[in-house]
Amino acid sequence: MKLARVGVIAAAVLAVATLAWAQKTDFSGTWTLDAEASGAPAGGGGAPGGGGGGGGRGGGRGGGLGQGGTVKQTADALTVERTMGENKVTSTYKLDGSESKNTMMGRGGNSVESVSTAKWDGPSLVITTKMDMGNGPQESTQKWTVNGSTLTIETTNARGTQKMTYKK
Repeated sequence: MKLARVGVIAAAVLAVATLAWAQKTDFSGTWTLDAEASGAPAGGGGAPGGGGGGGGRGGGRGGGLGQGGTVKQTADALTVERTMGENKVTSTYKLDGSESKNTMMGRGGNSVESVSTAKWDGPSLVITTKMDMGNGPQESTQKWTVNGSTLTIETTNARGTQKMTYKK
């Protein structure tokens, strides 16, 4: 009887540990650029570029949430709302690794479609985006990581790698 109880307790502990390990990071919240930690000039150095697009413009910094934005996350999608110039931009990424399509304004007011995939890498989310802004295909990869109330988005594209830091 004692052995059976020990077995049930061990199974319960294993089930709880497995469930805790399987939980994914929640990126939800309103995030503001930490210009000093990002190495960006205060008040405008961060790119308003695509949250996942990474090919964003704005000081050539590319990627991230620009000066900040709001992230909403469900079990199957990540929705990013940010401001680019005077426009509010919303991008949604499926969290199951399948393609997500988003549209944003490109050069000359033309709309540009991006195709992204988002995949989990442990507690980090990696978003790979492809788009063509009129000068040939571009690809960027963003790695999103949260540590407490700090969000770090590391963007890698043809111009190199840039790390942007945001506070909740």
